Amino acid sequence: QVALVESGGGLVQPGESLRLSCATSGFPFNLYPMAWYRQTPGNERETVAYIMSNGDDIYYKESVKGRFITSRDNNKNTMYLQMNNVQAEDTAVYYCNVLNQYGFTPYSWGQGTQVIVSS
Repeated sequence: QVALVESGGGLVQPGESLRLSCATSGFPFNLYPMAWYRQTPGNERETVAYIMSNGDDIYYKESVKGRFITSRDNNKNTMYLQMNNVQAEDTAVYYCNVLNQYGFTPYSWGQGTQVIVSS
């Protein structure tokens, strides 16, 4: 059974940092491109960043480039999102899942982790 468990969210002030984790199980994590998504009320889920299976190819949404860093540990079946200099517009529920590109299909979504950026 596939499990995707996001953690690390919370309430932070603008300019601060946060590190999200995504613990996975039930599928061959090391073979799959993984992505961080986020969603705000009334809006569609958007891709924030993704990292290919080998960890060498990484994409970032333009608005987070230079501030967010994603990484993965294939030995731990875990992915990370280091969020630096967070801004109010980063407020969202963050999810991790398989990248929905290149013929891959995300699994059922986990509960996500809430990030609130507010002064």
